Formats: sequence, structure tokens, C-alpha cells
Amino acid sequence: MNDKEMSIYEHLGELRKRLIIVLVFFAIAMVVSFFFVEPVIVYLQKASEAKALTMNAFRLTDPIKIYMQFAFVIALVLTAPVLLYQIWAFVSPGLYEKERKVTLSYIPLSLFLFLSGVCFAYFVLFPYVVQFMESLASDLGVQQMIGINEYFSFLLQLVLPFGAVFQLPVIVMFLTRLGLITPMLLSKGRRYAYLILLIVAAIITPPDVISQLIVMIPLSILYEISVWISKIAYRKVLLAEQQAGQDK
Repeated sequence: MNDKEMSIYEHLGELRKRLIIVLVFFAIAMVVSFFFVEPVIVYLQKASEAKALTMNAFRLTDPIKIYMQFAFVIALVLTAPVLLYQIWAFVSPGLYEKERKVTLSYIPLSLFLFLSGVCFAYFVLFPYVVQFMESLASDLGVQQMIGINEYFSFLLQLVLPFGAVFQLPVIVMFLTRLGLITPMLLSKGRRYAYLILLIVAAIITPPDVISQLIVMIPLSILYEISVWISKIAYRKVLLAEQQAGQDK
């Protein structure tokens, strides 16, 4: 830790500086995102590799709404590394040197897991969901007219939560290093954890067993990976405590 202690005003000044950096970068990222919005929206209209869906605008403002919404999302994704780094830079003076290196490594890992969750949801789950909805509409004799606003709102509601859910290993590692949870607690509460994961899978998927199983499998794997990561982090915590005790 740093020997120098900052006053509350210095902390607020530092926080203000970090926020300004993030906001400036977000503004730049927002401008950059306009170069990518159109090809991204066109690409995402393909619910499968076989065909592109025909989009309909039921309101005059739907296209511009989706355009700006995706510009915001793209800018947010581009800003995420800067935001995470600024958070780390703000809290790092209160950490030991070893803790700084460990927590800094969380940033690329967190981004990788977020993108992995988004890719899984879009390339694996979303095509199945679209096919399920089309099949159900056909069985009911319903002619589908897909609105661009409804389509992309549903896509974001399905895909983005998976990016957040895939952060589970990082969150578990962080909480274990803080001493708030242990691998023994995770192992003992496995049955309750799987019940919660099953409820989450049921909430974010259509009401059919296959799609829930498609979601439940990676969530279960993530949980088991989290338990394994927690064991490694817990051993490091115990080792650090032993070394600290020997140094006294």
C-alpha cells in the first residue's frame, strides 16, 4: 500500500478525474461507433446462416431508435476496458503490489468472458429461439411480421444478460480473495446453486425444455469452473496469510 494517505477532497478530485477520462473516451467511442452501426445491424438480421429475416418498421422512428441504441451499446463495449482500468487505478493505491497485479489481470479476463457469453447467446441460443418461435407460429397458423424494434429489443434482452452471467468465475475469484466466500461454501451449496441457475435459465429462455437445457449446460460448467477457481484463490489467500504470520 502507499504510505501517503489522501484526504476526502483528494479522493473526490481523483474520482472526478477518472470519470472525466471515461466520459471523454465514451464520447469518442460514440463517434467511432457510427462507422460500425449499419454493418452490425445488417449482419444481426441474420438469425441463421441460411437466411436474413425481413424487418418491418411499425413506427416511423423505429429505425433511428435502433440505430442510436446500437451506437450506444457499441460505444459502451468499446469504453468497458477504459472504465474497468479507471476503477482499478482509483482503488489500486489502497492495495499491495501483488494485489494490484492480480486485480489488473481481472480486466482482460472479464472482457473475454463477457464476449464469450454474448457469442454463445447469439450463435448458439438465439438461432434456436428464432426457429422455435417460427415453428410455433406456423403450428398456430400465424403469419409473422417481424418488427425491427421488437426483434432487436428481444435480441439485446437475450444476449446481453449472458455476457453478465459469464462473469461468474471473475466474481467468485474476487469474492474469494476478499474472504467473503470459500470453495467449501460453494461446494456445500451446490444443489441450491443449480436450482438458482435452473430458475435463471427458465427466465431468460422460451418456455421449452430444450432451450433451457442449452442454457443450463454452460451455466453448470461455469459454476464448476468457478468452484475450481475459488479453490485456487483460497489456497493463495491461505498462503499469503501464512507468509504474513511468519514475517511478524
